[in-house]
Amino acid sequence: MESVKGKYVLLAGATGGIGAAAARLLAGSGARLFITGRNSQKLDALASELKLPSTQVFAGDISVSADVQQLKEKYVQVFSQIDVLINASGVGIIRPVEQLTDEDFLTSLQTNLFGSFLLVRAFLPMMKEVKKGLIINIPGVLGKTPMAGAAAYSASKYGLVGMMQSIREELKRTDIRITNLFLGGVDSPFWDTIDLRVQKDKMIREEEAAKAIWFLCQQPASGVVSEMVLQPFNHQAI
Repeated sequence: MESVKGKYVLLAGATGGIGAAAARLLAGSGARLFITGRNSQKLDALASELKLPSTQVFAGDISVSADVQQLKEKYVQVFSQIDVLINASGVGIIRPVEQLTDEDFLTSLQTNLFGSFLLVRAFLPMMKEVKKGLIINIPGVLGKTPMAGAAAYSASKYGLVGMMQSIREELKRTDIRITNLFLGGVDSPFWDTIDLRVQKDKMIREEEAAKAIWFLCQQPASGVVSEMVLQPFNHQAI
């Protein structure tokens, strides 16, 4: 396995539960970390905890093109290369289809799919220059297995999987790797705004989900983990 120590890592979605836990693991392993997220207060608190300088922190929304452009401009002022791009950002809107509003559906696509596109489009050229790098996205199991009430969410995540598969075809003559992490239920703030009865005590802990991201950052030079599925122990395997 390759060490994450000294690698240049951009982590989007660092203000989420899984993203923050992953940031702690990566920083603790010696990665040269740059973090971004929508919640500026949480982002600043995390940066202070990890002792990251303000030059390695950017508060913004990856679903907004101008924000992603500013993110890249700030990133390249600090780091001249990018080894790992992790997208742990996203929004979850789970409700029956007849209760979904236009805004619900479009917000799901804008954040989970379009935001991922903007992020990859901005930073992939830096990887192409050296013909190597790693992109990690987190479609979740609802990006490959349907669930009642997840029409908008699954549409965005299935789209993300298809988009990254297509981009993978464009990169066949390079050593740029693409990994999709399909997480099952994780005990995180994701569920706080979702009106479903769930058993959080039987879910994956945020720290364990973050360890999966940390592990994927250390893939061996001779291979690639194209996808990983991590579900609660009591769930039936896909």
